[in-house]
Amino acid sequence: MDKAITFFVGLDVHKESIAIGVAATGNDVPRFVGTVGPALSELLTALSRLGPHPAQDLAFAEYRQAVSAADAQVTRLTAALRTQVETWRMQPVVAALSTLRGIDFVAAVTLLAELGDLTRFAHPRELMGFLGLVPAQYSSGETRRHGAITRTGNGHARRVLVEAALNHRFPARMSRRLQQRQTGQPAAVSAIAWKAQIRLCHRYRHLAARGLPQNKASVAIARELAGFVWDIARQVQPTL
Repeated sequence: MDKAITFFVGLDVHKESIAIGVAATGNDVPRFVGTVGPALSELLTALSRLGPHPAQDLAFAEYRQAVSAADAQVTRLTAALRTQVETWRMQPVVAALSTLRGIDFVAAVTLLAELGDLTRFAHPRELMGFLGLVPAQYSSGETRRHGAITRTGNGHARRVLVEAALNHRFPARMSRRLQQRQTGQPAAVSAIAWKAQIRLCHRYRHLAARGLPQNKASVAIARELAGFVWDIARQVQPTL
């Protein structure tokens, strides 16, 4: 079976990019080809340029079908989710949270489905602690030391926030999608969302300049982002 394989393509998929690598055999060191955006059309165009070998064409065709099928599945599930949310009492809160950078419709629904009514937290630090985004503390006498985050609470919601935090590594700006998501929202919600973007983008660049690894910087930003999520959730009331 292994001898019949003459060409390997590897995809390293991230939320905002896809890295492509190729290797002649499974034992060779992969050759980095480049990075494309998350759009399906960009990936298919990049794969079509890798080579004319018949075996490569077969591999690329399989990749295209797999990616197309996954993309169609995501589209169907997202459409079904939108239909269900239209009659959900938390729909106004979903729309309000979607004004934040990095939190789209699916991320907002995930947070509320996992965490419930966020107004049950009296203070944003309670939400941060529930999500396991606060550092563990070790005390011995008068000595106090902070460790890694506790990772307690809801891991799915925590992961969504950490992924959303990664979007703040770029300068603050109001994209067309954000403008569309903020249309019709209360002025207080839009103001909090813009304040969060300015604060978190500046904070991310500051942490990166200090040499903090990207994963640790994302966790720190996610902790602050949880505070802005809590604040926005207090501005909009769920429907009865």
